[in-house]
Parts: sequence; C-alpha cells; structure tokens
Amino acid sequence: MTAKIALVTGANKGIGFETAGQLAAAGMTVLIGARDEGRGRAAEQALRDGGADAHFVQLDVTDAKSVQRAAERIEAEYGRLDVLVNNAGTASVARLRGLPSQTSLADMRAVYEINVFGIVTVTNAMPPLLRRAEAARIVNVSSEVGSITSQTDPASPLSQMPASAQYPSSKAAVNMLTAMYAKELKDTPIKVNAANPGYTDTDFNDHRGFRSAAEGAEPSVYLATLPAGGPSGILWGHIWKADGSGGYGQLGW
Repeated sequence: MTAKIALVTGANKGIGFETAGQLAAAGMTVLIGARDEGRGRAAEQALRDGGADAHFVQLDVTDAKSVQRAAERIEAEYGRLDVLVNNAGTASVARLRGLPSQTSLADMRAVYEINVFGIVTVTNAMPPLLRRAEAARIVNVSSEVGSITSQTDPASPLSQMPASAQYPSSKAAVNMLTAMYAKELKDTPIKVNAANPGYTDTDFNDHRGFRSAAEGAEPSVYLATLPAGGPSGILWGHIWKADGSGGYGQLGW
C-alpha cells in the first residue's frame, strides 16, 4: 500500500514538528514545510533519526512563489497530497501583545499575512493535488482564543483573561475560512476542519502553556486521520474548563 503524503507548514519546531512526527508514526510520508532551510533540514534529520519518512520542503506561507514551487515539487515527486495541515502561525511578529485599544496595526497586518492569508495561499495552491487523493484531509490549526463562544462564556477561563486583538481575531478568521472551505468541498471526499491544540508549552507563548507540544499536536492528527464518516467544518480539540478539567471535543465557533 502506498503511504499517504502529508504536508505540514511551520513544521520545523513545536506543534508542527510533533504533528509531522505523529503522522509519520501513523505510516505517512511527511513533508516538512519551513521557511528556513537550515531549520527545516534539522527537523527533517531529527524525524528521520526517529524512523520517519520525512522530507524538507522550502515553503514560506507569505510568499506565493514559494508556495507555488512547493506545490510543483509535490506534483512532480508524489502526484497527490492526502493531508494538508496549515500549522504555520504567529501571535505577534513584533512581540507586541497589548490590549485591543493598544493594537499595532502594522503588527496586526503581519499576523494576518501569516495566520489568515497564508492559509488561503497554501490551500488554494493545492486543490489539484488534494483532489487526486482518495479522501484528502485539510486541517487548519486554529485556537480556542478564536472561538467567540469561548471568549464570551463566563464558564470558560478565556472569558476572564485579557487578550490582544491580532491573534484571537486572526484565529476567528481561520475558523470562518474553515467553514467556507468545508462548504465548498461538501460534495467531495475532502474534509476540512479546524484544530484547537489547547494552551501548549512552546516558543510561541514563551513556554507558558500547560500542555506538551505532543499533546498540542493530537487534535491535528486526529482530524488528519478522520474516517469517511467523520465530520467536516468544525472546530475540534482540547476543551479548557474553569474547574481544570479538559478532554477533547467540538468547540463552539
């Protein structure tokens, strides 16, 4: 049986790296999408040392030409794409996390370029490859902070936490994009869902999270390996409750 081909963007570290490793452990050939060749090659080697069939692919989600070159390489070498995990993201390019009234528009635009427009750029470059797969899966890595339901529910810890505008609003946009792509592809075998890793301990948040990167990858891997009867067009992942309990399930938009 031919291995499934999975592309993970932003896969040189953190949740993306762990996602690639877990997909490889499930028998997939993983393509390590990364901007920086040195870091991408290092991630490729680390995964290979662990037994993974991993291959670095230079890919900058903010550079349409880079994305197109990646799509052309996948076309030439594999002819299809079974799994696309849009993992690349940032909370703040300028490391600015002030209150909404203190938002830097320059930083907000930079965050949207990666978190929102990057997903559109990559996803729109891949349809011919995804349609050649038997039943492709698209996973957009979102966040509970982009859930308006969670942000406004008094029972959610998020409703009590101050937040900047750029990252949460960008993830709310990712949620809507997920719903729109799922609507477009509803009559195909392709499923499109958004993953919530939960508050994960990575460089992304200066290691303040309480979940490991391996745990943060689990929702993406679950959605990337959904059976034919699985859902499409949902936000799924870790559920954070005020009493400290958790678990996995569907979150409200």
